[in-house]
Amino acid sequence: MERSIHEMLKDAPSLNESENAVHTGTPPPHIPNNHIGDNQPRPATINLTLGSPTSQTSNYFFCTAVSVSPSSPIQNGDSPSMRSAQSKIESIKNWSISTYKCTKQIMYEKLGKTSRTVDSELETQIDLLRDTQKKYCNVLRLSRALASHFHHVVQTQHALGEAFSELAQKSPELQEEFLYNSETQRSLTKNGETLLGALNFFVSSVNTLCNKTIEDTLLTVRQYETARLEYDAYRTDLEILAQAAKSDSSNNARLEEAHLHYEEHKENFEKLRSDVSIKLKFLDENRVKVMHKQLLLFHNAISAYFSGNQTALEATLKQFNIKVKSPNSTLPSWLEQ
Repeated sequence: MERSIHEMLKDAPSLNESENAVHTGTPPPHIPNNHIGDNQPRPATINLTLGSPTSQTSNYFFCTAVSVSPSSPIQNGDSPSMRSAQSKIESIKNWSISTYKCTKQIMYEKLGKTSRTVDSELETQIDLLRDTQKKYCNVLRLSRALASHFHHVVQTQHALGEAFSELAQKSPELQEEFLYNSETQRSLTKNGETLLGALNFFVSSVNTLCNKTIEDTLLTVRQYETARLEYDAYRTDLEILAQAAKSDSSNNARLEEAHLHYEEHKENFEKLRSDVSIKLKFLDENRVKVMHKQLLLFHNAISAYFSGNQTALEATLKQFNIKVKSPNSTLPSWLEQ
C-alpha cells in the first residue's frame, strides 16, 4: 500500500508545476494533452485512499489544479464605461492629493512650520457668532423647560378645578366654597393656556433662529474655513516649487500646474470669504429684529399673567397674532382644516 502511494505521488505534478499551470494556463508535463480541450486546462484530480488493517475507513484527498481562463479583450478606450472609469480614477487621485496637502498643512500650522491666511476682523465676527449661538441655545433649553413645567401646572390646575366642581355637587354643606375654588382654578387654567401659547411661540422662534438661521450661516463659515485651508496648502506647495525651480528648470511644468491649482483655490476662497461677510451682516440685522419682538412678547406675557391682568395678557397675544389652542381641546375636523 505504501509503495502504491509513493508511486502515485511521484506521478502527480509538483507544487512548482501546479503554480506554473495557474499563472500560465499551460498544463503540467505529467497531464496528457488529450485531457485538455479548446486550449483550456481542466481540473486534475488525484484520489488517494488510505486504510489500515484495523479500520475500513477511507480518506480521500483531492488535489485540484486551478483552471485559468484567458483574459477578456481590453475594451475600447473611447467606450462610455472606460471613460467613466477613467473619470472616477482621476477624481480619486485629485481627492487623495488634496487630502494629503491639507493634512500636511494642518500639521505644519499646529507645529508652527508654516503660515496661514488670517482675516482678523472676519474671524472675530465668526467667534462672536459661535458664542452667541451657544448662549441662545442655553436660553432655548431653559425656555423649553419652563414651557414643559408650566404645561404640567396648567394640566394640574384643570384637573383640580374639575375635582372641586365634582365635590361641590356631592357636598352641600361646602358647596359654595368648592364652587369658588373651582371657578378660580378654571380661570387660572384659561390664563395659563394663554401664557403657554406665548411661551411656545417664543420657544419656536428662538429654535428657528438658533438651529436654522444661525446654523445656515455657520455652514457657509465651515465651507469658508475648508477653502482657506486648501488655499494655504496649495499656496505653500507653489512657494516650495518656485524655490526649487530656481535651481532646476525641469520643474517648470509642475510649477505651472501648481500655479493653476493655486489660482483656482484662491478664487474659491475669496468667493466664500465674501459670502460669509454678507451672511454675517444680514444675520446680525435679522437676529436683532427677531429677538426684539420675542423678548417684548415674553416680558409682556409673563408680567400680565403673574399680575393677574387677563385683559393685558390677551391683548399681548393679539398684538403678536398668536392663536391660543387649549391643550384639552379636540383636533379640528378635516373640513375645518
